Amino acid sequence: MNENCYAVKGNIIYSTTPDNLVLIENGYVVCENGISGGVFENLPEKYRSIQVKDYGDRLVIPGLVDLHMHAPQYGLRGFGMDLELLDWLNTYTFPEEARYAEEAYAKRAYGMFTEELKKSPTTRACIFATIHRDATKILMDLLEDTKLRTMVGKVNMDRNAPEYLCEATEESQEETLRWLKDMEGHYQYTSPILTPRFIPSCTDSLMVKLGEIQKEHHLPVQSHLSENEGEIAWVKELCPSAGFYGEAYEQAGLFGNGCKTVMAHCVSSAEEEIALIRKNGVYVAHCPQSNMNLSSGIAPVRKYLNEGLHVGLGSDLAGGSSMSMFRAMSDAIQVSKLYWRLVDQTASPLTLKEVFYLATRGGGEFFGKVGSFEAGFAFDALVIDDESIWHPQPLGLLERLERVIYLGDSSNIVEKMVEGETI
Repeated sequence: MNENCYAVKGNIIYSTTPDNLVLIENGYVVCENGISGGVFENLPEKYRSIQVKDYGDRLVIPGLVDLHMHAPQYGLRGFGMDLELLDWLNTYTFPEEARYAEEAYAKRAYGMFTEELKKSPTTRACIFATIHRDATKILMDLLEDTKLRTMVGKVNMDRNAPEYLCEATEESQEETLRWLKDMEGHYQYTSPILTPRFIPSCTDSLMVKLGEIQKEHHLPVQSHLSENEGEIAWVKELCPSAGFYGEAYEQAGLFGNGCKTVMAHCVSSAEEEIALIRKNGVYVAHCPQSNMNLSSGIAPVRKYLNEGLHVGLGSDLAGGSSMSMFRAMSDAIQVSKLYWRLVDQTASPLTLKEVFYLATRGGGEFFGKVGSFEAGFAFDALVIDDESIWHPQPLGLLERLERVIYLGDSSNIVEKMVEGETI
């Protein structure tokens, strides 16, 4: 066996399905050249000679996946949380994002963001930048140094934003193409994702041009969908040819169906939109904290799971004031209880097992075979020391995991590995 093959020993926890959580006390998970070789109660004979990293009684879980966050909003955490989405964008977000035209500000702010992300439980993320090509490259350079696996998008906007944050349609297309050309061959861990901010800020002409770029470069796509009732009504006015919000993306070829797509929120998706999400294999990034903070509502995640949609979790920094995916999991459970009590009593609340799946394998699927310790999956792992979360009674592994999700933070992470490499 080569030096890139080793085993991690500890209390192994991972998901195979939303309902199946595997818990193995004092088990082993094998890493072979960045890929999981499987989980074992005892090491098989063929692995007896490899290095064993023994973490004792600590928990070993897959790295967590954040399917939706805005890096330039890091400095906005905790601001304007009494506003709804569109007012919050105009009052806080757009003025802050305009600052990234200044290289010095971008380096300082993105440096803070990447340092905190590196220390967090997140190992992979889909990230919005701003319209600024140079600042987006700064962000990608900093993320590359962390060795996290991230998808980053230069944002596209050509309408319904302040003049200082809008590009002309052709300029937005050209700057996106220049950004893609500039980054060719420069990154091992960081990759581009096409990023129309949302339909209200992108004209039909720009969406068509972005669709052409997607087809030429085979890029994944990230955007927002049906987050807020006012936003949905606005899209109906702006795009009368589209029967519903998602169809406006579909008309440009930016809604799954061979174009890997993640849409944040889907709080108020109509039945025909849900059907198209399912048909086209679009991923939903559920962002519970942001949806509470900006009064957007509660996404019907139980319905989405029952209908077989691809669902993961997002922090939506800074609509969500925390980038912790532990917090995203506990929030997802809590808002699902409110949905069950106040909206639909047939929609049972999400379980601990289900939200753990969403934060690992569910969101990880957007990156490929990611988010589990099953053989053949990328070896992304967190080693967690929960000893500082005091308790007077003996606890099982499931109870310890739940307490980490509700009470843990970055200080509990003692080792973080992505594709077998320690971060």
